[in-house]
Amino acid sequence: MYTIRHPHKIIFGTNSCSNFDFPSNSLVITSKGAKSRGWLDYMKIKNYEIFDHVESNPSIETAEIILSEFNSDFSVVIGIGGGSSLDVAKYVGYKLKKPKILIPTTFGSGSEVTRISVLKINGKKTSFHNDELLADIAIVDPFFIKSSSENIIKNSAIDACAQCTEAYDSMLGNDYTRFLCMKSFTILEDALLNNNYSDLAYGAMLSGLGFGNSSTTLGHALSYVFSNEGYSHGHALAFTTTISHE
Repeated sequence: MYTIRHPHKIIFGTNSCSNFDFPSNSLVITSKGAKSRGWLDYMKIKNYEIFDHVESNPSIETAEIILSEFNSDFSVVIGIGGGSSLDVAKYVGYKLKKPKILIPTTFGSGSEVTRISVLKINGKKTSFHNDELLADIAIVDPFFIKSSSENIIKNSAIDACAQCTEAYDSMLGNDYTRFLCMKSFTILEDALLNNNYSDLAYGAMLSGLGFGNSSTTLGHALSYVFSNEGYSHGHALAFTTTISHE
């Protein structure tokens, strides 16, 4: 027997964000550059407050700053960005008991579809696991990937591929997760070879659903050693993910 956990609703497709009617009076959680990159204009979000200082490999102090600076008089928490921004948004929404809309602007973390939030405590990465961390709505729009740098594409690809290969081997896996992981890897491989941004986003989303309902393994655990020293998550996995398959 196994249980499958995923967001209440997943919306996928190019321009899905620009066509979505976002609630007013929202709290947007993101990183620096969200405004200058035109993300909020593209999404047509109106009447919102914003926290745009989420750092790479964020600390729990960042979430606590948001919880202390913003009152709870808003309708929804909207997380926009890479896995760091989404993880903070998930934690804040969970603590404030607010609905969460998660929008990845890169691919690879899978955070938009998992019940996991990773934050640093005393300088060390710590994973929180709770069904209440799941998004109410996850919107995966490949539009955002087109403006990603080559470095971000490479790091994201390593993360997504590491997730699905580790989760396929996980002792917590099942027929459902192994199917998703195998399908994800095939899609990601083809997408990388053919610069298919839509399939990069799609393959990474499937990877998130796969490992989110099983687990990653030794490769991800070892990568935290490098991440705690300031390496990006994908860069850290480049050193460690093959170890889990040896």
